[in-house]
Amino acid sequence: MNDEVARCGWAGPDQIYFDYHDTDWGVPEYDSRTLWEKLILDGFQAGLSWITILKKRENFREAFQGFDPNIIASWGEEDVQRLLDNPGIIRHRGKIEATINNARVFQKIEQRVGFDNFLWNYVDGTPLQNTWSTLEQVPASTELSKQVSKDLKKEGFKFCGPTIVYAFMQATGLINDHLVGCHRHEAVKKLVRK
Repeated sequence: MNDEVARCGWAGPDQIYFDYHDTDWGVPEYDSRTLWEKLILDGFQAGLSWITILKKRENFREAFQGFDPNIIASWGEEDVQRLLDNPGIIRHRGKIEATINNARVFQKIEQRVGFDNFLWNYVDGTPLQNTWSTLEQVPASTELSKQVSKDLKKEGFKFCGPTIVYAFMQATGLINDHLVGCHRHEAVKKLVRK
């Protein structure tokens, strides 16, 4: 039974939360496109609960054509309107327009250094390992997430403040923020690129 497994306190009570926590959250991600998708979804989550995004994740993927930044970068006002009319996603003009903008910025970074390298260089290619024992110890942002946010904005990204960036870094395994009592902490700790 799910409640017999030690998890981070935010995971639950919905099965979709358990599944996300147990298989996705905190696992180091090295694919540029997937990193970009997760950053965009964290931006859409701003001001909402993560469960809202999880429940709409497949709708987002369909509406944004698999989160292919090379497709999205060419979109314009007609596409913005199409997305604003889609009840399956978060219909927020600013976030939709930011996604199109961020696809164009992604392309520049990807061509220059690789989006994955751009992000993983902040932690020297190795996930940071935290040892929090309670949720209250986990910060909403850090000096590192402030720096990454600042640098992303300097590149031209939007909807990437320090709190969004910290949540993104947790989700994509740049930082292992599974609590030490969580069954995933040690397993995720071992997931380093060799």
